[in-house]
Formats: sequence, structure tokens, C-alpha cells
Amino acid sequence: MAEKKAFVTGHPIAHSRSPKIHGHWLAKYGIDGSYEAIDVRPQDFAAFLTSLGDNGFRGGNVTIPHKEAAFAAVTRRDHAADEIGAVNTLWLEDGVLWGGNTDGYGFAANLDDHAPDWAENGPAVVLGAGGASRAVIHALKERGIKDIRIVNRTLARAEELGRHFGAGVSAHGAAAVGELLADAGLLINTTALGMHGNDSLAADPAGLPGHAIVTDIVYVPLETPLLAAARTRGLKTVDGLGMLLHQAVPGFERWFGRRPEVTPELRRMIVADIEAH
Repeated sequence: MAEKKAFVTGHPIAHSRSPKIHGHWLAKYGIDGSYEAIDVRPQDFAAFLTSLGDNGFRGGNVTIPHKEAAFAAVTRRDHAADEIGAVNTLWLEDGVLWGGNTDGYGFAANLDDHAPDWAENGPAVVLGAGGASRAVIHALKERGIKDIRIVNRTLARAEELGRHFGAGVSAHGAAAVGELLADAGLLINTTALGMHGNDSLAADPAGLPGHAIVTDIVYVPLETPLLAAARTRGLKTVDGLGMLLHQAVPGFERWFGRRPEVTPELRRMIVADIEAH
């Protein structure tokens, strides 16, 4: 049987940790397969997609800046991709190119791992109104959280998401964050604040109740200023690395026929890679 082939594509793509994650699983489960990083410029992306089958690929992952282009280009989409408005996972099924989105799944599975009762901990405050926040809001709604408050510097973008996701999702400007946190059980940062070189605090967790859970989808650094401030206050914190690891699970299962596990060993390997850079 031919080797099973998958990929991750973006522009640039050299920084991607997906080949390490999938390579670890291929070796662990003894699967004859490969997963490679392919840099594709936006103007070449459509041609790249049409040649997948001819190049022997079963599918792959899509990252920045191709997620919206992939959403538009696929023939069929799963429910999560439709709700989120972006595609991060591709697969060929009977010659038809499908697009899915596993970011919301990855976000929820990470919290399931580290804070099992999180979904009973609403209301939720979501910082940011970009693509990542759409995946997070989708996951929160799927888990039955009824009060989701989006906080964004540009109020219009938050309002757009509020309209898209409907009942229970409200939009707020940055100035409102203090009062919104007073009864919140979940605080989620989906902005770039807290990434290396951008050390501002996304919001001050001091205003949260003691049972609140704070999570950040940024994972470089693993402990962002927001998570550090929340930990100092004694709040439960969950870093963003697990979201990256868990979002890889459904794709691997589709392409290679085995559902992989996110283990402490895999996490240690990716943490070591982050620290080495």
C-alpha cells in the first residue's frame, strides 16, 4: 500500500510545530505515513488545492493566511467550519475536497483535560473578535454556555460576531471589561496581547470571582502575563498549548486511520521545542 501523506500549508510555514506533533504520532503508532510543511504563496493556493490528489495527499492542515481561502475553495464543509467561517483541516473523500475546522474542538478538549468542569463555569468573557475568537465562541455555544461577552477595542467587530452567533452573545468595548468580569466564571484571551514582544496584560484578572478559570490561546510564552497575574491571585489557569495539540487529533485520525492521544510525553516534546527557540 502507498504511504499515507498529509501536510500543513501556510505562508510562511517554517515556524509550524504541526510536523513535530504528527511525526511523533506516526512514529508512536508505527504508521507508514508522512506529514510535511509546504510553503504556498496566496496566489498559488488554488492550484495547490486542485493538485492534492495527483500528489498523493489524503489531506492536510491550513494555517495563516489561507484559512478563509480554503473555506471558499472546498466543495463541502463541516458544521464547525460553517459556523467559524474558516477551514483549518482538509481531506479528500471519494474525490471530493472537504474542509473542517478543529480549532473549537481543540480549545474545548484542552479545557476538558485541565479544568474538567469548565463548561458549568459561565458567564464567559472572550477578549478579541478575530478568527480565533470565532472558534472559541463556537466551542462555548456547543457546550451550552448561555452568556458569552465579547470584548474588543473595535466595538463594530465584536457586534458583527454577536449578530453571527446570535442569542446569548453580547458585544462590548474595552472600557467595559472591569464590570463584565465581576460575575464571570471564564476569561479567555484570543488576542495577541501577551505574546513574546507584546507583554501588555490583555485584561486584569483581579476583578474575577475566586472560582473563575482563566485561559489564553497564546502558547509562546506558555505563561502569558494574563495567566501569571491570574495564578498570583490563586485562580485556575490553563495555557494555550493544549489547544494546538488537541486540534491536531481529528485530522490525524482522518488521514492516517488512527485516533491519536495527546499525552504528557507529546506536550513535553513541544515545550522543549518552544524553549529551544
